[in-house]
Amino acid sequence: MLRLFLISILMMSMSPASAASQAVDIYSQEQLIELIRSKAYLSRVKGDDCQLVQDIEARAEVLKQPLYQYLWAEMLNYGICVKANPPRGISMLRDAAEQGSAEAMVRIAEYYHDGQFVIQDKQRAVQYTLPAAANGDLPARMMLVRLFGEGYGSPRDYEMAYHWLYNDVFSDEATKQEALSLLKVLEQKMPASAVSRAKQEHLRPR
Repeated sequence: MLRLFLISILMMSMSPASAASQAVDIYSQEQLIELIRSKAYLSRVKGDDCQLVQDIEARAEVLKQPLYQYLWAEMLNYGICVKANPPRGISMLRDAAEQGSAEAMVRIAEYYHDGQFVIQDKQRAVQYTLPAAANGDLPARMMLVRLFGEGYGSPRDYEMAYHWLYNDVFSDEATKQEALSLLKVLEQKMPASAVSRAKQEHLRPR
């Protein structure tokens, strides 16, 4: 019954009549990525007076769109416009991560890193972050280097993670400086020869 109800809500929100009457438009994928990267997604939902709750829920629960699963999960985690339900929220984040959402992988890793909602487990944080970092996600690469710098994960992977972040491209100076700080910490755990190899544009087999 819930599934049918959510589908009906979703179809109504997509109809021309409904679109004309809505004060707030549903977020595009591009908007959601920007809101997530700037950590402004929850304040945006509240700022829109919670008008999109049913649309967000339908896209997360019925269509299973990863970015909307992320948004809906965080609304459940923090009780934004809905009753707080962290068990469901974390489960939804895991679903998004299993679909390949780098944003969800990094968010779960942050929770395991900080021990929020879950028992702190930084080794598990590495496991969630590594696939997203391998696929080129900059926040994941920064998170991975941070974890390695703190002594978690396998030292065999340090050189690869260093190489990824060192050779990435940064859209702003603040992010670049943060990356340099993280790399400096990781350098202390690596042989000089490994650091030298990692700084090359193309990582060569040892």
